[in-house]
Amino acid sequence: MFIYCKGERLKSLRSAHTEYLPLPFFDFLPDFLPDSFHPAFHLFFSHAVFRAFFQSVFQSVFLQCYGQSPMTTVALKQYPSQYSATVSSADSLLETATRIANQAALRAASLDCAGAFPAEEFTQLAAAGLLAAPIHPAYGGIGLGFQSDQTGLLLQILKQIGRGNLSLGRVFEGHINGLQLVQTFGRPEQVKALAQDALAAKVFGVWNAEAADGVKIVPIGGDRYRLVGSKTFCSGCGYVERPFVNGALPDGRWQMCIVPMEKVNVEVDASWWQPPGMRASASYKVDFTGVEVTNAALIGQPGDYFRQPWLTSGVVRFAAVQLGGAEALFDATRTYLQGLGRTDHPHQQARLGQMAIALEQGNLWLQGGANKIEQYAPVFGDMPSANLEDTEDIEDMEEKADRMQLVQYCNMVRTAIEQICMDMIQLSERCIGTNGLLPPHPMERIIRDLTLYLRQPAFDASLTGIGEYVLTTKAPARDLWI
Repeated sequence: MFIYCKGERLKSLRSAHTEYLPLPFFDFLPDFLPDSFHPAFHLFFSHAVFRAFFQSVFQSVFLQCYGQSPMTTVALKQYPSQYSATVSSADSLLETATRIANQAALRAASLDCAGAFPAEEFTQLAAAGLLAAPIHPAYGGIGLGFQSDQTGLLLQILKQIGRGNLSLGRVFEGHINGLQLVQTFGRPEQVKALAQDALAAKVFGVWNAEAADGVKIVPIGGDRYRLVGSKTFCSGCGYVERPFVNGALPDGRWQMCIVPMEKVNVEVDASWWQPPGMRASASYKVDFTGVEVTNAALIGQPGDYFRQPWLTSGVVRFAAVQLGGAEALFDATRTYLQGLGRTDHPHQQARLGQMAIALEQGNLWLQGGANKIEQYAPVFGDMPSANLEDTEDIEDMEEKADRMQLVQYCNMVRTAIEQICMDMIQLSERCIGTNGLLPPHPMERIIRDLTLYLRQPAFDASLTGIGEYVLTTKAPARDLWI
């Protein structure tokens, strides 16, 4: 065991920054116009009727002239390294992720050991703006994944990161998950403060798993709470600085809580993590007993973590990472066969054909999941959402049906991609035989990592949920998912 000491961090991912406060467009308009323009523009834009209209017009003109918006320019001035990706097109952002994934793949074998972590790759993600990308544009990000029209891009980025290194993909997906929870359920001041942390390259995570000694959140008076108990599978331990450490309140309700790791003392059991795969994810056991937090650390209301469709729809993110691992296995298997000169063998051709079909099926499932999320709401959550209603309290039955349809469609994405990955593993093993499962060939490591990462919780519940949905609806098959 070792102690994660207050104010201490194993690796620094942070770069120098200055405080960024998202300003109304007209508050910083003078920074971009000649002095002679200021009085006229300020007088004109002070009229409420024209203010919103001309803000949109001027931003469009500025974008045409300078290739970026005024808000982005302010952000770039104060965060030059963090915002290199925020002014990029979707293709550029995906290209950046692909490049980082390629580099991660080259280092993956060297990190396949206890105590390792892809810290260098996270530094690259931060420098590319990918750690800040999930933040709402009003706070300096681009809303990657939080704004529904970017869900497809997010899933493709996650797939590429998973292709490079599944341990990297797991922790990065947890970062995305954490920021989405903050922006969906947090209070405005929490969203603003935690967005600043993400802009400063702090890594978020969701440490929700626990054993019999799980975390309890105990009120101790005033607005303070003491944590008692441990979490397991704390991926990125020692590097994640803003984990969700959710726990049970005295009345049994589940409360989301973010712990600022650099400010607390916890006991970490690294020896607990001795897996056959995903070794570089640093998924240790952490005892939070004695940690004290204020009300500012509590995100949302008790029970919000389990609200639908936000809880289940998140499975498409880890499914994307898993599919990236399957893609890496396909590439490695094909390279191995090409090296042996076995590309003209009919059995190998048939197996590679099956693998190619499976990968494309996975891509179509991801696309379908992204489309469903975008159809459900333009912003997947709210910012913040203080008045979410329980599903059973929704008066609009059509909205309730839409939620349940989205939940079960995402369950289908998750279960289908798991089966695709398992099929890919079996086909690869048949292609490469025993020799291909020996180092230095990467297939054995990818198979170990993917096999472990596929073991996500509640698979059976997901499958039976799909069945329950289709058995209780009267829509014909052609209309089930419309």
